[in-house]
Amino acid sequence: MREIAEPRLGGEHRPADEAPAPPKSRPGTKSPRLKSAESVELKAPSRDETAEEPRRRRGSALTRRILALNILALAIPVGGILYLDQYRDSLVETKLEALRTEGQLFAAALAETGVVAGTLGDERLMPEIARLTIRRMIDVSANRARLFDQEGALIADSKRLGTAGQVEMEVLAPPETESLASSLINGAYDWVTRLIPGGREYLPYHESKPSQANDYAESVAALGGEVGKAVYSNGHGGLVLNVAVPVQRYRRVLGALLLTGDSADIDGAVRNVRFEILRIFAAALAVTTLLSMFLARTIARPIHRLADAAEQVRTGHGRQIDIPDFSRRRDEIGNLSGSLRDMTAALWQRMDAIERFAADVAHEIKNPLTSLRSAVETVSRIEDPLQQKKLMGIILDDVERLNRLISDISDASRLDAELSRAETVPVDIANMLGALVELHDATADEDSPRIQLDLAPYQNLSVRGIEGRLVQVWRNLISNAVSFSPPRGLIRITAMRDGRRLRVSVSDEGPGIPPGKLTAIFDRFYSERPAGEKFGTHSGLGLSISKQIVEAHGGRLIAENREDDSGHILGALFTVTLPAAN
Repeated sequence: MREIAEPRLGGEHRPADEAPAPPKSRPGTKSPRLKSAESVELKAPSRDETAEEPRRRRGSALTRRILALNILALAIPVGGILYLDQYRDSLVETKLEALRTEGQLFAAALAETGVVAGTLGDERLMPEIARLTIRRMIDVSANRARLFDQEGALIADSKRLGTAGQVEMEVLAPPETESLASSLINGAYDWVTRLIPGGREYLPYHESKPSQANDYAESVAALGGEVGKAVYSNGHGGLVLNVAVPVQRYRRVLGALLLTGDSADIDGAVRNVRFEILRIFAAALAVTTLLSMFLARTIARPIHRLADAAEQVRTGHGRQIDIPDFSRRRDEIGNLSGSLRDMTAALWQRMDAIERFAADVAHEIKNPLTSLRSAVETVSRIEDPLQQKKLMGIILDDVERLNRLISDISDASRLDAELSRAETVPVDIANMLGALVELHDATADEDSPRIQLDLAPYQNLSVRGIEGRLVQVWRNLISNAVSFSPPRGLIRITAMRDGRRLRVSVSDEGPGIPPGKLTAIFDRFYSERPAGEKFGTHSGLGLSISKQIVEAHGGRLIAENREDDSGHILGALFTVTLPAAN
């Protein structure tokens, strides 16, 4: 008979005089005798036991963020376009130039028709003719015209009619014909434009009565023979544009003509452009909102479903909860869905493994406890000193077996956590195997098996791993080979590099592995020891722990039998492959 395990771990064949143990439960099933403290039942906490209730989602924060970012990205350039300061300035300059041209034409007309020569040959403007000319001007121009003489006094004003009294004309606003919708739209436009920062700052327009040329710098410039221009603010968001041109006859300045216009047409042009921009913005905003909602729906909704499923896994009962499968999306959400599904499956597998491990541990501990209880009850009823001594030996063996079993179980339970937390370092496998072989040779007697170490020359036999746990793997395999080898048998250890992997094999000349047990020998608590070995010296965890360590390092541990050409078993062969260090 053969058991594959590390020394001190193992055999479960009970002597004939020992109390029978209950049959071992199959992995994955619960023994009917394991109750209360002898079994571990894993149950998800109920809603009453959870620290907090599942969060109620009110709307989608992700949807709001997507909408906000997309609308902001659209609003920033639109806001910059609505500013239109440069466009308005160009319109103002254009109108000033139009006023200048118009003023020069009117000034030339006044110089030809409204000038009279004095007795001394001097020339001056005739107020009556000038007023008539100015009055004619307002029929073809919407701008206000004022004429000042050489001394700066006001001669004519197109806003005032020369009658018996002074009548001032003022253009009335058209009657209110706006509909409610238009009023709301215009009100919204006015509100938006008020939010737009102003451009150039202008001096406020002030008009004294009666007007004098000295009241305006542009009129003073015109009396000096230059064209004067100025822009003022009317205090209501509009502008007042003044252009003063000299009235000259043979280069002699006879007066100054001041034309005043408003920015109604300019504001209208800017308003129309802004309305067109806002219309385009409204259409783009509608499309952006719809696309953002669609995008948010394709992102937020599956994430909500995944979060709800994860919450149900945490708080629900049983395993009927299924994580939605979005792997067909072929994007990050699909990857997240697959990862959550794999994580949930791994979680259930881990819980099953913990449950089976707890049941197996309870069963393995119960066996020596049953034997111990039977021996204790029997020793108190017999008086034969030899029988008492034999029973006391059984009691001591069972206590030692319990101690060893608990220690090995504790080491196995800590293995997962240690392998996940410990940092890996470069480990020289050649030096490690050499040290283990030297330790064996130093403690071996004449009948102990011999170990032959064959290392591939000129090869880097290093891996990245946890040195202490790798030592445990080789020690388990070597000790296992020693326990099954015949006296003075040969154990051969070979190590070589195969591409990017390191291959280490341990072979012996023992009876080999029983048929059909090449994978079962790695199960927990599996025990198959050589004939004649003392019972209870092994817990059956050695190879299970070794395989777990190797796989945690990204490698493989396999077992096979060495056979000759006729199919005769020559011994067992264990091969470990690990990723080689660079």
